[in-house]
Amino acid sequence: MKSGSISVPDLAGGFDLQSTLESAQTFLWQRADDGIYESTNAYGGDAWYYTVAGDDVVYVRQRNGVLEWQATIDAEQLLYRRLRLDDDLDAIFDALADDSMLEQAYQEYSGLRIVHDPFFPCVISFICSARMRVKRIHAIQIELARTFGDPLRIEETTYYSFPRPEQLAAASESNLRNLGLGFRAPYIQETAEMIATGELPVDDIREKSYEDAHEAVQVLPGVGPKIADCVALFALGHLRAVPIDTWTRQLIKLYYPMCDQGSYEATADAFRSMFGKYASYAQTYLYHNVRS
Repeated sequence: MKSGSISVPDLAGGFDLQSTLESAQTFLWQRADDGIYESTNAYGGDAWYYTVAGDDVVYVRQRNGVLEWQATIDAEQLLYRRLRLDDDLDAIFDALADDSMLEQAYQEYSGLRIVHDPFFPCVISFICSARMRVKRIHAIQIELARTFGDPLRIEETTYYSFPRPEQLAAASESNLRNLGLGFRAPYIQETAEMIATGELPVDDIREKSYEDAHEAVQVLPGVGPKIADCVALFALGHLRAVPIDTWTRQLIKLYYPMCDQGSYEATADAFRSMFGKYASYAQTYLYHNVRS
């Protein structure tokens, strides 16, 4: 395994590893101590988080102002991309509308960043997320990898890569239901098949504007406006996306009633108009603050 480190004070706006990976943005990172969504130690304490990226495994933890990593590859570039370490959080929050509740969230979770996950695992994990608790969503991703992904033997430990579209497309609905996916099982199988066959051309979607990408992703079974926004934000990098789930809708009704316009689209547009081009960061901080 290779190793390295990144100085957190050198990152504009700092970094909070635990808040970033335990804010229901991504379900592709696990905690080596199995304490995800259980511990509230600053930045995750001494805990290692890890993910399988293709044929490689990457571990990362944050201690004493340093982001330490161990991996089968030189992981610095991957971490900058997956954790958006190039985002200038200070500039982003200077550009957001002045708001006392947002300022409180920023002070509480300063350094929380929006993630950038691979497209297919992101789509599948958010299809799984429908009416499911966050720890269970994480567990389901592990089971999908163990059941349908490729095993990776590294230093006497076996890891499993997230299944490729063709691997999940070949899964039967009954096998997926056996993992506890219930009504989500056919959505996952059909989505995998559409991506594996090119019926949904992922490379074309990457080139689309936010509005066009948001619409295009909704052709996938089980993907409505909210999941499409999650994919647009966490896999395609569209910072105008504002995923509105139950928590966010309650937040808006209580604290930003002027944005509550009834329909999903109108409410999201009103939130974007209020907070501007970085509305996704406002939503992410407010969501995590209220949910925590």
